[in-house]
Order: sequence, then C-alpha cells, then structure tokens
Amino acid sequence: MKRLLKEIEKLKKGEIKETIDNKMKEFKELGKSPNEKIFSELCFCILTANFSAEKGIMIQNSMSRDFLSLPESKLAKKLKECGHRYPNIRAKYIVEARKYADLLREMLNSKKDEKKLREWLVKNIKGLGCKEASHFLRNIGFENLAILDFHIINVLVKYGLIEKPKALTKKKYLEVENLLEGLAEKIDLNLAQLDLYLWYMETGKILK
Repeated sequence: MKRLLKEIEKLKKGEIKETIDNKMKEFKELGKSPNEKIFSELCFCILTANFSAEKGIMIQNSMSRDFLSLPESKLAKKLKECGHRYPNIRAKYIVEARKYADLLREMLNSKKDEKKLREWLVKNIKGLGCKEASHFLRNIGFENLAILDFHIINVLVKYGLIEKPKALTKKKYLEVENLLEGLAEKIDLNLAQLDLYLWYMETGKILK
C-alpha cells in the first residue's frame, strides 16, 4: 500500500490535481441540473456497462435528447448506428428506466445514505450493477462510493493490494470498496477523487 500511496501523493502535487478538482466541480454542478440531464447521465452509465467509456461519451453527446423521447426500436437503431455493442438490450433498459426519470431528483435529494441509494438503483433500474450505479452517483456529485471497473482492479492487483478476482460478486465488491475507503482516508481523499487518480494511473486519462 505504501508504494501506491506514494504514487498518488506525487500526482496530488502535479498538474493532474487541478484537472481532477475541476472534474469534481463538474460532477457537483451536473447534480443540480434539470431531470433530463440527470437522466442522460443515468443512460450514459447504462451504456458503458461492458463497453467503452469514451464511446459511451460520444453516444451520449450525439443523442442525449433521444434517451427520453425515441421509441425503443428507433433508439436501438440509433445506438447501433453509433456503434454500440449491445444496442437492443441497452435501448430496452433505457426505455424501462424512463418511468423513474422524474423521480430521480426526489430520490437523490432524500436523506438516504449513498450506499442505500446505490442499492435502490441496482434493485430498480435494469442494466445497473454496483459499479454502474456507483458511477452514476459519482457523476452527479456523490463522493463516497467506489467504481470498481477493470482499470481500478488492475491498479490494485499491480500494487499487491488484492488478488485478481475471478468474478466481482457483491460481497467481493464491498470488500474491495472497504479497502479503498481505508486507502482514501490515509491519503485525505474521498472515494470519488481516489477513483479519478487510480483511473489516471492506469489509463493516462481523465474522463468521467
């Protein structure tokens, strides 16, 4: 863990810190946006499951307004034209999620803690697992959930903090999240910030 902490501390003193700080501000601002923009971000997280985040951003930018309006067949067709790997099932998930579009603001402003919000999302919105629900909540300003995609897992494996799991079950997800909570505390970051630093270490990029 000491090696990893040292690398993150080094990054915190470099130019990437400003980029990450600005990204955190963007997330907070997005969380204050109208329901349509928040729903668009939910759809982005549905789209990125087992798919490229960069391509997901491209699709979101090109058809964000369609997420709430297009019939399922037309939405699937457009997702396919944009190069999505699973256009039909993702269109189905997005259309099914529309029934919650106007409830998202109320839910997010409730007094539930972040992990309970994540549980609600996983239970009620098809296409979201712990990772995708955590990603959505982080992107609209929540700070205390881990987004355990393979990039983050790879960093933790590389620095000897975990063994590469054969499957990321809910139990294993929570175990690794607990480890990251301890790591974040040691380095005076929240989990949202830590995720961006770890992602940057593995990819050399800051996306969302």
